[in-house]
Amino acid sequence: MRKIFIYFFVFLCSFCLSTESFAHPLKNSPSPKWRIAYVEGGPYSEYQSTFMAILKGFMQQNILKKTALPPVNSFADSREIWNWAVQNTQSDIIEFIPDGFYSANWDSEQRIEQKKTVLKRINEQNDIDIILAFGTFGGSDFATDEHDVPTFVMSVTDYVQAKIIVSPQDSGRDHVHASVETGRYERQLATFFDVFHFKKLGIPFDDSEDGKATIALTQLENAAKKLGFEIELCGFNTLESKDKVVDNLISCLEDLGKRSDAIYMTMNTAMQRDRMTDILEPVINAGLPTFSQLGVDETELGVLMSLSQPSFDNEGLNTVNAIIETINGKLPRECEQEYSGPLGLAINLKMAMLIGWNPPFEILAAVDNIFHEIRNDTK
Repeated sequence: MRKIFIYFFVFLCSFCLSTESFAHPLKNSPSPKWRIAYVEGGPYSEYQSTFMAILKGFMQQNILKKTALPPVNSFADSREIWNWAVQNTQSDIIEFIPDGFYSANWDSEQRIEQKKTVLKRINEQNDIDIILAFGTFGGSDFATDEHDVPTFVMSVTDYVQAKIIVSPQDSGRDHVHASVETGRYERQLATFFDVFHFKKLGIPFDDSEDGKATIALTQLENAAKKLGFEIELCGFNTLESKDKVVDNLISCLEDLGKRSDAIYMTMNTAMQRDRMTDILEPVINAGLPTFSQLGVDETELGVLMSLSQPSFDNEGLNTVNAIIETINGKLPRECEQEYSGPLGLAINLKMAMLIGWNPPFEILAAVDNIFHEIRNDTK
């Protein structure tokens, strides 16, 4: 009888520990699983890659049952990946809410309504336990004091300038966590400058406060001062039709081509994959080198150089680990925000030929990704 009691006691204690390990003071809902919602300002290729890395990270950490992930480029946007995750992933701990995907499609009015809708759902339905917030718009809208749902922000160029967090080490709000890779964009400019020693760097950008934060303008300006070159800015309007936004960027590049020695292609909604041939025509005509802020995907599409990020696994895993720690009882604010990602140089040799640049051997020897052609993306 005594042995039976001991076995029962051990079993009961282990049960208590296992259930307590997934309790959290911020979670106050009847669901046994942590229900996840997704918010973004609009579709963007980096969000797709990062969300796929999150799914991979959940599988690595045994939060999701392991299953084969399809290639990220087989999806048109993150909504398709979300729908795939809803239908094809299994977990005893988390679930992706079938109607929990929110995108404002880069529309300012829709963005306002989206925020109201999600906040109303939080307050009235109480069926969102975790928010994945992508980009400057998603982070700015939901890393706020208007709710207390654990919110994990990703794919923001400058979190501090965007006022999403107070510092790379501290989000400033108990329910907020951000995955921050510090120093990446300074390294980009330093690499580009070491190769071409330009005196004036042209930077086209979304001419808004959010746009400046998205490209980490303050970091870029500080790097320019340290390295000793000037920045030539050209702001353009992104709150127009898809085709008009591209036309605005092309006009900026034509202008910058007359007053710059090189062009830094920033992250913005005008950098549309199926229009890259048109977008790059002005810089080809001007014979100017270009550098992609986004990374290797745009280098494959014709931008001359980038620091290639082999994958978004580091950012995804950092977010996953923070979510797991939150599920286990930490505040999101207490979870490590900073991470480092492996970076390598990428070059498009076809673009090099088109602008008349012959890369020195020592540069080619340091390249991790070489593209011999410009890939057309008609998706």
